[in-house]
Amino acid sequence: MKIKKTILVLTILITGCSATLQSRTSSTVYDLGLIRSEDSSSIVRMPTWVSLMVADAVSPPWLDSQSIQYRLAYHDPSQSHGYANSRWAASPAALITHRVRSHLASVTQNAVLGAGDGVRADYILRIGLEEFSQVFDTPDQSRVVVRFRANLVSRGGRQLLAQRNFSIDQETTQPDATGAVHALTVAVDRLTGELTEWIATELVEDGRRVVK
Repeated sequence: MKIKKTILVLTILITGCSATLQSRTSSTVYDLGLIRSEDSSSIVRMPTWVSLMVADAVSPPWLDSQSIQYRLAYHDPSQSHGYANSRWAASPAALITHRVRSHLASVTQNAVLGAGDGVRADYILRIGLEEFSQVFDTPDQSRVVVRFRANLVSRGGRQLLAQRNFSIDQETTQPDATGAVHALTVAVDRLTGELTEWIATELVEDGRRVVK
Protein backbone atom coordinates (compact mmCIF):
# COMPACT_ATOMS: atom_id res chain seq x y z
CA MET A 1 0.00 0.00 0.00
CA LYS A 2 2.86 2.35 0.91
CA ILE A 3 4.51 1.61 -2.43
CA LYS A 4 1.32 2.52 -4.30
CA LYS A 5 1.01 5.80 -2.38
CA THR A 6 4.64 6.62 -3.07
CA ILE A 7 4.18 5.98 -6.79
CA LEU A 8 1.04 8.16 -6.79
CA VAL A 9 2.86 11.04 -5.07
CA LEU A 10 5.80 10.81 -7.48
CA THR A 11 3.42 10.77 -10.45
CA ILE A 12 1.68 13.91 -9.21
CA LEU A 13 5.02 15.66 -8.61
CA ILE A 14 6.35 14.73 -12.06
CA THR A 15 3.11 15.84 -13.74
CA GLY A 16 3.18 19.13 -11.85
CA CYS A 17 6.81 19.80 -12.74
CA SER A 18 6.11 18.98 -16.37
CA ALA A 19 3.13 21.34 -16.50
CA THR A 20 5.17 24.12 -14.85
CA LEU A 21 8.05 23.64 -17.31
CA GLN A 22 5.65 23.63 -20.24
CA SER A 23 3.97 26.86 -19.09
CA ARG A 24 7.39 28.52 -18.75
CA THR A 25 8.57 27.47 -22.19
CA SER A 26 5.34 27.96 -24.15
CA SER A 27 5.36 30.76 -26.71
CA THR A 28 2.81 33.47 -27.41
CA VAL A 29 1.94 33.35 -31.10
CA TYR A 30 1.06 36.53 -33.03
CA ASP A 31 -0.12 37.46 -36.50
CA LEU A 32 -1.04 40.85 -37.97
CA GLY A 33 -4.63 40.65 -36.78
CA LEU A 34 -7.85 41.37 -38.63
CA ILE A 35 -7.94 43.78 -41.54
CA ARG A 36 -10.21 46.70 -40.80
CA SER A 37 -13.08 47.19 -43.22
CA GLU A 38 -12.67 49.98 -45.73
CA ASP A 39 -15.35 52.57 -46.46
CA SER A 40 -16.41 53.38 -50.01
CA SER A 41 -14.29 56.54 -50.11
CA SER A 42 -11.11 54.47 -49.73
CA ILE A 43 -11.80 52.21 -52.71
CA VAL A 44 -8.92 52.44 -55.18
CA ARG A 45 -10.02 52.68 -58.78
CA MET A 46 -8.07 50.58 -61.28
CA PRO A 47 -8.70 49.75 -64.94
CA THR A 48 -11.58 47.26 -65.02
CA TRP A 49 -9.70 44.92 -67.38
CA VAL A 50 -6.74 44.50 -65.03
CA SER A 51 -5.98 41.30 -63.11
CA LEU A 52 -3.07 41.25 -60.69
CA MET A 53 -1.17 38.31 -59.25
CA VAL A 54 0.58 38.91 -55.93
CA ALA A 55 3.56 36.56 -55.84
CA ASP A 56 4.79 35.16 -52.55
CA ALA A 57 7.09 37.72 -50.92
CA VAL A 58 10.72 36.75 -50.44
CA SER A 59 13.11 37.69 -47.63
CA PRO A 60 16.78 37.27 -46.62
CA PRO A 61 17.63 34.05 -44.75
CA TRP A 62 17.80 35.70 -41.33
CA LEU A 63 14.15 36.81 -41.70
CA ASP A 64 12.95 33.46 -43.00
CA SER A 65 11.65 32.19 -39.65
CA GLN A 66 8.82 32.80 -37.20
CA SER A 67 11.07 34.66 -34.78
CA ILE A 68 10.15 38.22 -33.75
CA GLN A 69 13.43 39.98 -34.41
CA TYR A 70 14.90 42.92 -32.51
CA ARG A 71 18.16 44.90 -32.58
CA LEU A 72 19.94 46.74 -29.75
CA ALA A 73 21.04 49.86 -31.60
CA TYR A 74 22.62 51.31 -28.45
CA HIS A 75 24.84 48.23 -28.12
CA ASP A 76 25.43 46.56 -31.52
CA PRO A 77 22.90 47.28 -34.32
CA SER A 78 24.52 44.69 -36.60
CA GLN A 79 23.26 41.85 -34.38
CA SER A 80 19.72 40.54 -34.70
CA HIS A 81 18.03 38.74 -31.80
CA GLY A 82 14.77 36.84 -31.42
CA TYR A 83 12.33 36.85 -28.51
CA ALA A 84 12.45 33.55 -26.64
CA ASN A 85 8.77 33.21 -25.68
CA SER A 86 7.02 35.10 -28.49
CA ARG A 87 6.86 34.27 -32.19
CA TRP A 88 4.95 34.90 -35.40
CA ALA A 89 2.33 32.48 -36.69
CA ALA A 90 4.25 32.44 -40.00
CA SER A 91 7.36 34.04 -41.46
CA PRO A 92 7.23 37.85 -41.92
CA ALA A 93 7.27 37.38 -45.72
CA ALA A 94 4.23 35.09 -45.53
CA LEU A 95 2.41 37.52 -43.22
CA ILE A 96 3.04 40.44 -45.58
CA THR A 97 1.99 38.40 -48.62
CA HIS A 98 -1.34 37.57 -47.00
CA ARG A 99 -1.83 41.15 -45.82
CA VAL A 100 -1.17 42.67 -49.22
CA ARG A 101 -3.40 40.18 -51.06
CA SER A 102 -6.25 40.65 -48.61
CA HIS A 103 -5.97 44.43 -48.66
CA LEU A 104 -5.87 44.65 -52.46
CA ALA A 105 -8.86 42.35 -52.71
CA SER A 106 -10.82 44.49 -50.25
CA VAL A 107 -10.15 47.90 -51.80
CA THR A 108 -10.21 47.08 -55.52
CA GLN A 109 -12.92 45.80 -57.78
CA ASN A 110 -10.55 43.62 -59.79
CA ALA A 111 -9.20 40.09 -59.63
CA VAL A 112 -6.34 39.65 -57.16
CA LEU A 113 -4.67 36.27 -57.58
CA GLY A 114 -2.20 34.20 -55.63
CA ALA A 115 0.78 32.27 -56.95
CA GLY A 116 -1.08 28.97 -56.57
CA ASP A 117 -4.25 29.97 -58.39
CA GLY A 118 -2.95 28.75 -61.75
CA VAL A 119 -4.62 31.63 -63.61
CA ARG A 120 -2.83 33.92 -66.03
CA ALA A 121 -2.85 37.52 -64.82
CA ASP A 122 -2.12 40.76 -66.63
CA TYR A 123 0.43 41.91 -64.07
CA ILE A 124 2.57 40.41 -61.31
CA LEU A 125 3.51 42.13 -58.07
CA ARG A 126 6.76 40.89 -56.52
CA ILE A 127 7.84 41.98 -53.03
CA GLY A 128 11.32 41.60 -51.57
CA LEU A 129 11.31 42.11 -47.81
CA GLU A 130 14.53 43.68 -46.51
CA GLU A 131 13.84 44.61 -42.88
CA PHE A 132 11.11 43.65 -40.42
CA SER A 133 12.32 44.17 -36.88
CA GLN A 134 12.16 46.12 -33.65
CA VAL A 135 15.03 48.50 -32.88
CA PHE A 136 15.91 49.56 -29.34
CA ASP A 137 17.56 52.99 -29.34
CA THR A 138 17.75 52.77 -25.53
CA PRO A 139 16.81 49.91 -23.17
CA ASP A 140 13.34 51.44 -22.61
CA GLN A 141 12.66 53.09 -25.98
CA SER A 142 12.05 51.22 -29.24
CA ARG A 143 10.65 51.53 -32.74
CA VAL A 144 10.00 49.13 -35.58
CA VAL A 145 11.47 49.26 -39.07
CA VAL A 146 9.85 47.76 -42.16
CA ARG A 147 11.47 47.95 -45.59
CA PHE A 148 10.65 46.19 -48.82
CA ARG A 149 11.07 46.60 -52.55
CA ALA A 150 8.12 46.19 -54.90
CA ASN A 151 8.40 45.26 -58.57
CA LEU A 152 5.44 45.51 -60.94
CA VAL A 153 5.86 43.21 -63.95
CA SER A 154 3.85 42.76 -67.13
CA ARG A 155 3.27 39.03 -67.31
CA GLY A 156 2.66 38.96 -71.04
CA GLY A 157 5.95 40.62 -71.93
CA ARG A 158 7.75 39.81 -68.67
CA GLN A 159 8.72 43.47 -68.65
CA LEU A 160 9.51 45.40 -65.48
CA LEU A 161 7.08 48.31 -65.54
CA ALA A 162 7.96 49.97 -62.27
CA GLN A 163 9.99 49.51 -59.13
CA ARG A 164 9.81 51.31 -55.80
CA ASN A 165 11.27 51.02 -52.30
CA PHE A 166 8.91 51.33 -49.35
CA SER A 167 10.06 51.98 -45.79
CA ILE A 168 8.71 53.20 -42.48
CA ASP A 169 9.85 53.74 -38.88
CA GLN A 170 7.04 53.36 -36.35
CA GLU A 171 7.36 54.08 -32.64
CA THR A 172 6.24 51.35 -30.24
CA THR A 173 3.93 51.97 -27.30
CA GLN A 174 5.94 49.58 -25.13
CA PRO A 175 9.49 48.16 -25.44
CA ASP A 176 8.65 44.46 -25.65
CA ALA A 177 7.34 41.79 -28.03
CA THR A 178 3.72 42.93 -27.72
CA GLY A 179 4.73 46.50 -28.53
CA ALA A 180 6.71 45.26 -31.51
CA VAL A 181 3.75 43.30 -32.90
CA HIS A 182 1.32 46.20 -32.56
CA ALA A 183 3.72 48.70 -34.13
CA LEU A 184 4.67 46.33 -36.97
CA THR A 185 0.98 45.82 -37.75
CA VAL A 186 0.42 49.56 -38.01
CA ALA A 187 3.56 49.95 -40.13
CA VAL A 188 2.58 47.16 -42.53
CA ASP A 189 -0.93 48.56 -42.98
CA ARG A 190 0.42 52.03 -43.75
CA LEU A 191 2.90 50.70 -46.28
CA THR A 192 0.23 48.48 -47.82
CA GLY A 193 -1.92 51.56 -48.35
CA GLU A 194 0.97 53.37 -50.05
CA LEU A 195 1.70 50.28 -52.14
CA THR A 196 -1.91 50.05 -53.29
CA GLU A 197 -1.98 53.68 -54.42
CA TRP A 198 1.31 53.22 -56.25
CA ILE A 199 0.06 50.11 -58.07
CA ALA A 200 -3.14 51.87 -59.11
CA THR A 201 -1.20 54.83 -60.51
CA GLU A 202 1.22 52.62 -62.44
CA LEU A 203 -1.52 50.45 -63.94
CA VAL A 204 -3.52 53.47 -65.06
CA GLU A 205 -0.41 54.97 -66.68
CA ASP A 206 0.41 51.69 -68.41
CA GLY A 207 -3.16 51.45 -69.65
CA ARG A 208 -2.83 54.87 -71.23
CA ARG A 209 0.39 53.86 -72.94
CA VAL A 210 -1.28 50.75 -74.34
CA VAL A 211 -4.16 52.82 -75.71
CA LYS A 212 -1.73 55.21 -77.41
